[in-house]
Amino acid sequence: MFEALLRRGTLLTVILLIVCLFGVLAALRVPVQMIPDLEVRTISVITSWPGATPQDVEKEILIEQEEYLRGIPNLQRIVSSASTGSANIQLEFPFGTDINDALVRVNNALSQVPAYPENVDEPRLLTSSFSNNAFLHFGISPLEGNPRQLNMTMMRDFVDDFVRTRLERAPGVSQVNLSGGAERQIQVMVDPEKLAARGITLTQVRSAIRERNRDLSGGDIDTGKRRYLIRTISRFDSPEELGQLIIADRDNTLIRLEDVSEVRLHHAEVRGIRRFAGVPILLASIQRETGANVIEVRTAVLEAVKEVNRELLGPAGMKMELFNDDVVYVEDSIANVWTNLSLGAVLAAFVMFLFLRSVPLTLVGVLGIPICTIAAFLGLFLAGRTINVISLAGVAFAIGMTVDNTIVVLEAIEIERRRGKGRFEAAIAGLKRVWTAVLASTATTVLVFVPVLFVQEEAGQLYSDIAIAISASIILSMIIAVTLVPAATARLKFTPRPVGDRDPAPAPFKQTFIKLVHWLVGSSRRRIAFLAGTIAFTGSALLFLTPPAEYLPEGEEAKTFARMIAPPGYSLAAMEEVISQVEAKFVPHVKADRTAYDAGETDVPPLKRFLLIANPGSLLAIVTTEDPGDISP
Repeated sequence: MFEALLRRGTLLTVILLIVCLFGVLAALRVPVQMIPDLEVRTISVITSWPGATPQDVEKEILIEQEEYLRGIPNLQRIVSSASTGSANIQLEFPFGTDINDALVRVNNALSQVPAYPENVDEPRLLTSSFSNNAFLHFGISPLEGNPRQLNMTMMRDFVDDFVRTRLERAPGVSQVNLSGGAERQIQVMVDPEKLAARGITLTQVRSAIRERNRDLSGGDIDTGKRRYLIRTISRFDSPEELGQLIIADRDNTLIRLEDVSEVRLHHAEVRGIRRFAGVPILLASIQRETGANVIEVRTAVLEAVKEVNRELLGPAGMKMELFNDDVVYVEDSIANVWTNLSLGAVLAAFVMFLFLRSVPLTLVGVLGIPICTIAAFLGLFLAGRTINVISLAGVAFAIGMTVDNTIVVLEAIEIERRRGKGRFEAAIAGLKRVWTAVLASTATTVLVFVPVLFVQEEAGQLYSDIAIAISASIILSMIIAVTLVPAATARLKFTPRPVGDRDPAPAPFKQTFIKLVHWLVGSSRRRIAFLAGTIAFTGSALLFLTPPAEYLPEGEEAKTFARMIAPPGYSLAAMEEVISQVEAKFVPHVKADRTAYDAGETDVPPLKRFLLIANPGSLLAIVTTEDPGDISP
C-alpha cells in the first residue's frame, strides 16, 4: 500500500491542494468573534408598571408570576427583583435545555396569571448569554452648538421610531438597545380644588378620557351598488383637542377637561442621565446575532450609521458617533495570536534545522505546518465553530505537535538513507518502521482532547474549540507524515554517508548524554534518588510556581471604569449635582492640549472620551485618554 501511494506523488499533491483550498474557503467563512458562543440558558421576564412602588410591584406582579413560573420543568434557579415601575425575573435552566421549548413553557405559565393591575404592560421575554453582550455603543447628540435647540430628553421617541429600526435591519444585528431620555406623553395636571368645586372625581375624569379616546367600528351599510364601512374616529390628535373633552354637565353647563386641569405635551419621568463631555446624549448599544461575524456586523452597522446621519439625524440637527468599539479589541487580540503563531512556526522550523542539519529535509518538515493550520480552520468550520482567541490558541498549540510526526518519519528515512539505501527504498523502509508509532501517538493525542467535546458546561463550550483545532491538525499531520513526507523525500537528493548497517557514530553530546543515563541506572540508590528528586522538584514547582487560577484570562484595554454608589435613597436630582461637580473637574481636559500635563501642572491627562451614566443612587464614568499609555493598571 505504501509503495503505491509513494509512487503517485502527483495525486497526493493534488489531494492536499484540494484540502488546502477547502481549508482556505472555510477560514474565510468562519465567523470571527472574541470568545466562542455560549449556550443560552437564561430567560428574563420583564414587566413594566409605570409609577408603581417596588413594594406594590412585588406584591401585585412578582408573587403572582412566581406562583406559576416555579412549576416549569427543569427550572434550576429563579431570581426576582422589584424596582420602581418594573419587575424582573431571571429564570436559569441547566445546560442542554432546549431554550425554545423553555420559552414556550414560560409563556404558557405567564398566560395563567389571572389578572394584573390596571396600566401594567404585557410581560416581555428575553434570552441572554455572556457572549451576546453589546459590542458597539453609539452616542446620539445635538450638532455642534445645538443649532435647533433640541431637548435630547424629548428625542427618544424619534430615535426609537426611526434610528433604531434602521440599525436593526443591518445584517447580523440582533437587537439595538436605547438608554437615556424619556418617552413623550400627554400629561393631564389636574387641579384638585377645581375638581372639588365642581363635584367631579378623578375616577370620572379617567373614565371620560378612556371612553372618548378610542375609535369605534359601526359595521357596514349597503346603498345601491356600493357598500360603506362605518367607523367613528374619536382618538385625540393633540393636547388642545384633549382639553376640549367634555367630562361633565352641571345645570346645562358643560365642564371641559381644560377647565379643571392643564393638558400639556411632556415626557415620562426621567430615570437616568447620559452625558458625554457635559452634553446630554442618548446611548444606542448593538447586539449581534448568535454566530455572526463581529467584523462584518461592525462594517454593516457603520455603513447604516453613515446613512442615518445623512438622511435622518443630520436634517433633524443631531449626529450619531461611535463611543465604544469592542471589535478593535477583538482584532488586536486575534492579530496578537497570529503573530505568536507565526513566531512559533519559525522557531519550530529553526529547531528542526538544528537537529536535521539539512535544508531540504527542513523544508519538507515545515511544509506540513501551513497545511495542518489550514486543516484546523476546516475542522472549526465543519464543527460549526468560530475563529476566536481560544480556537486560535488551539491552532498555535498544534504547530509544535504537527511537526512531531514529521520529525519521526524524516529521522527514520534519513537513517535508512545513511545505510546506503536508495531514495525510494529508504522512504519505504523508514515509513514501515515507524508508521505504527506515528498512528499510536496521534490516536493518544486526539483521545486526550476528545472528552472535552462532551463537557456540556460553559468550560466545555469555551475550550472545545481548542480540542477541535488540535485534533484536526494532528490527524492531518499524521496523514501528511505517512504520505507527503515520504513521497517528497523519495524525490530529493541527499549526500549519502554509508555506514553499513550501523547508525552513524554518536556525536560528543550524545555520547555524554548516554554515559549519564548509564550512570543513573547503574545503581538502585541513584535510581531511587533521581526519582525522588524529580518528584520533589515537580511538587515544589506545582506548589510555589503555579499562577493564580481564574476562569478566563484578564484582557488589557486602555479604558477606565469608575463607579460611585451613593447612600440609599439618593434621588436623580441629587445625582445630577454630583455630575456637575465631576464634570467641572474632568470636562475641561477633553481634547485638551498635552503641554500642561507633561509640565506637571495638572494630574489629568488629555481625555479622548468622558461618558457619565447616572441612575438614582449610582454613577458610572467611562473614560479613555488620547494616549493609551496614560492608563495603567
